[in-house]
Amino acid sequence: MNEYPSAFLNRMQAMLGAEYTDFLECMEQPSIRGIRLNPVKCDEKKLKNGLDFNIELSPFSPYSYQIPEAAGKPGGIPLHHAGAFYSQEPSAASAVTILNPQPGEKILDLCAAPGGKSTQIAALLNGKGLLWSNEVVRSRATVLLSNMERMGVSNAVISSCHPETLCEKLAGYFDRILVDAPCSGEGMFRRDAQAVQDWSEEHVKTCAVRQGLILDSAAHALKENGILVYSTCTFSSEENEDTVKAFLERHPNFVLEDSGVSFGRPGIEMPQARRIFPMDGGDGHFVAKMRKISPTVCYVTDYPFTKFAAEHDVKALYDQIFQVPIKGFFIQSGSSILIAPQLTPALSGLGVIRAGVMLGEILKGRIEPAHALFLASLPQELRQIVDFSSHSAEIRAYLHGEELEVDSARKGYTGVAVDGVVAGFGKCSSGRLKNRYPKGLRSHI
Repeated sequence: MNEYPSAFLNRMQAMLGAEYTDFLECMEQPSIRGIRLNPVKCDEKKLKNGLDFNIELSPFSPYSYQIPEAAGKPGGIPLHHAGAFYSQEPSAASAVTILNPQPGEKILDLCAAPGGKSTQIAALLNGKGLLWSNEVVRSRATVLLSNMERMGVSNAVISSCHPETLCEKLAGYFDRILVDAPCSGEGMFRRDAQAVQDWSEEHVKTCAVRQGLILDSAAHALKENGILVYSTCTFSSEENEDTVKAFLERHPNFVLEDSGVSFGRPGIEMPQARRIFPMDGGDGHFVAKMRKISPTVCYVTDYPFTKFAAEHDVKALYDQIFQVPIKGFFIQSGSSILIAPQLTPALSGLGVIRAGVMLGEILKGRIEPAHALFLASLPQELRQIVDFSSHSAEIRAYLHGEELEVDSARKGYTGVAVDGVVAGFGKCSSGRLKNRYPKGLRSHI
């Protein structure tokens, strides 16, 4: 075990006692690989049909699966391009399972990049309610946006804002908040050499201070009777139980609640919380669930939806593509046209990158539809759709960026699906589908 810092190993031995040997044996094994189904776009039968390896249901979420160690990279699979699943180590889904989002609620994911937990929350909301996904580091927020688009999330606001600013302006607004806090990453050691390099006892202490500050901010944004879930992917008590205890001492208007799950094991001298060690079938996670028991005044106002010059043309384009009513409102931001969720609040001063789904861009007096618009669509919502098998040459050609031969009767914008899951679109003319799959996303497999 020379690859792990001796101070870390000493800590783990003191924590685990008789289980320390089992821990060492697990740490020498590869990290468990997994994927999580996106039930908004796909079902288990379609998923299994589109994979060339077997999957096994995980205990950490009803949509999480373990995949074989020998499986290839899932990112090249056509259903991955279509947002049918997200690559995620199974136990990483535990925090959102404990958060238990309900359709129609307003949820804040305060430290959201790269998007694994946000896309899991979105799947459970099933297009109803509002998800606010925030990432303070702008470059990471861009990755978050890309993953949210691929998974077809339509009812989210994505921002890059300091937690203190965001939570102060949205005080008392959210039903549930997830703080998946930046941490020392000890649970990532098996699959992230950089996390091992970055580790030190001082880093653990620094993380604990930062985690406390983020939790203090989150407390303001929660409404009365709302749920705050705190999670990390580390083992240290300073960043886990100690951080929760200190938060509860500073905030007597919060109470610790039972996690309500059976996976993993109880926290250290905190049975309501949940820990996952490698011996429990995961990489390493801690989750605690708290409830706010004090009233909170909320001054958040609705987004001021107004008419804009291009709205008539936007609606005409929407009606050309879709055969169902719009779910939300059209808004214009620069040259971008968005479909914002109905529950969108006022956004000013909150570092918002995207509200809802990009419908398209105004280019030289016309509106070019966006790839994200189709990813957020179901086949039955579109006026035109071509559907190919996961194993077909046609879907591979489409994902490479090639034109396809189609029925000459098809004209105009047409969705492209793989096994009934929309992956993108093209424009049909004279028996050809001109490819609109973004160059930066194209497959090289």
